[in-house]
Amino acid sequence: MLFLCVVCMPYSLSIKDLFFTWSKKSDFALHIPDWKVKTTEKVFLYGRSGEGKSTLLNLISGIQSRYTGNIQVLGQDMSELSQTQKDTFRANNIGIIFQQFNLLPYLSAEQNILLAQRFKNTKNTQQSDQLASICERLELNSHLLKQKSIELSVGQQQRVAVARALYGSPELIIADEPTSALDTQTREKFIHLLLDCAQSSTVIFVSHDMSLASHFDQQLGLAQLQLRRSETDVI
Repeated sequence: MLFLCVVCMPYSLSIKDLFFTWSKKSDFALHIPDWKVKTTEKVFLYGRSGEGKSTLLNLISGIQSRYTGNIQVLGQDMSELSQTQKDTFRANNIGIIFQQFNLLPYLSAEQNILLAQRFKNTKNTQQSDQLASICERLELNSHLLKQKSIELSVGQQQRVAVARALYGSPELIIADEPTSALDTQTREKFIHLLLDCAQSSTVIFVSHDMSLASHFDQQLGLAQLQLRRSETDVI
């Protein structure tokens, strides 16, 4: 059976000898010798603009596929999956919060939250209760949920994007610069809300804002990550 569930899996993410470049002529290259993220760990990943943070997230989530090395997400070797299988795996196991939120403008807030469920290979029998619980914690009332996402404020769109990522209780949540358009007070509130709602999930949060790093279990620079060697390589 595809997508086996691993009991007491110690790592949500395991990367070994990852190498990615856009082409042989490209100046950009991403090389991560060894990186592991423990189950339910909250990781803050930082780096300069253009350094490859978003590219790394796309590789982890299966959106980008051309690489050498090994990426295991929730015990699944991503190279063993077809692109269609990666899409299904992502829908079933990964919640993503994009920098620009990526809401469909003319769908309602609720429809945007439920959108990923169409790609899942299992049905959640407690969808209504779970949706109500998430929306209550995120202060998304029934009136707001009926509004088109284009009619919402930036803060409301952000909460809808978080609800979409949390819905279905994904084991891994990836957040790509989701606070870049927010002021300091709103950023702090957002971080507390996200981590409170995602206590049972592993979180990889990418940002250049170092003021947020202290909220996370692990703080790691992408440049530092690319210099890492596996413990087995160290004599």
